[in-house]
Amino acid sequence: MRTKQRAEGKEQRVRQTVTATMPVSVTLNGNVKEPKDVTERRNGLRNPNRSHLLFHILRFVLFALCSLLYALPLFAADTIKVLIVNEIYSKIPAKGENIEKLGRMKGDLLVVGLRYSGNIEIWKGTGGLYLINELPIEDYVKEVVMAEVGSNWEMEALKAQAILSRTYAVYQKRLNGSSLFHITSSVLHQVYKGNNSDARVAYAVEETAGEILTFNSSPIEPFYHSTCGGRTENPEDVFGKSYPYLKSVESNCELSPLWVWDRKIPLSEIEEALNISGIKEMTIKSYTSTRRVKEVTLIYDSGTATIKANDLRKALGWSRLPSTYFTIAQNGDSIVFEGRGYGHGVGLCQWSALQMARDGKNYKEMLSFFYPGTTIQLYEDH
Repeated sequence: MRTKQRAEGKEQRVRQTVTATMPVSVTLNGNVKEPKDVTERRNGLRNPNRSHLLFHILRFVLFALCSLLYALPLFAADTIKVLIVNEIYSKIPAKGENIEKLGRMKGDLLVVGLRYSGNIEIWKGTGGLYLINELPIEDYVKEVVMAEVGSNWEMEALKAQAILSRTYAVYQKRLNGSSLFHITSSVLHQVYKGNNSDARVAYAVEETAGEILTFNSSPIEPFYHSTCGGRTENPEDVFGKSYPYLKSVESNCELSPLWVWDRKIPLSEIEEALNISGIKEMTIKSYTSTRRVKEVTLIYDSGTATIKANDLRKALGWSRLPSTYFTIAQNGDSIVFEGRGYGHGVGLCQWSALQMARDGKNYKEMLSFFYPGTTIQLYEDH
């Protein structure tokens, strides 16, 4: 009761104070009349709901606009555009090719048994149809790791692959930012087979979320390959360019099914691949600093020709001639290649990384071994 009386007394004193301080005007008939602006202010004090609601509406609208402006660039920065390359859509748009956009969809698209999620753009050019899949970089990295090495590898090897795949994506996006696409889904860049990830791969990617490999604070070009055959290659002998963070190193990749291999290839197959007829003999002309074959000499009906070993691999097929780490012997109308390793041999050897993980090395130690002088940073900082 005392509380109620104190509250009523306080309310009465507030009313008296407000009334006493309000300016008034007196009419001819003696009635007191408040100025219009005072009446409006008083009504506003008594009924604040409308102004309070307007304030919250304006605040919400401003917040929504700021969020939209902030989120859009982040979304764009965190996605990558992948050109789907497979046996059906095997071509890449040529420089200067006339192309037009046919449509765009969001969701899942099934292409040759593979499911691609995200935004799908369909383009038409003189070379045919082109499909471009835009998706978040982190989702893309999960699928690349799954396609490149699979989910049954040691966790530290998966983490190393995740950082390399992410770094490669960020590097290619910076390089091709204004292009129709940033990267392809084939071995031309790194293998991407759509939505096919699993829990272990997802965990490896999430544990290294945003981490990329840098040199002098810039993303590196992180070359990697399947099997080095015991020693990695120097980049200048493959790509004609040296990198301060890429040097030849010895590593153990005997776990690989392509640690050693042999191929017996008919001369007729080589002739067709190189568009040369009447090949009589093939010999090795020169080697790289790691004893991989650099050039071969062909003797044929019309004379001789020198072919780069990498061009020979490309013409025959990357898996048909797994590496340039080989010897040559002629057997009748065929050439017998005996070799080691799979891939160009530059950078991290995936099967060596698996062996290192089994030997107790962590992903940072693996990356430091194959890319000396580099630093792991978050790509948001770039």
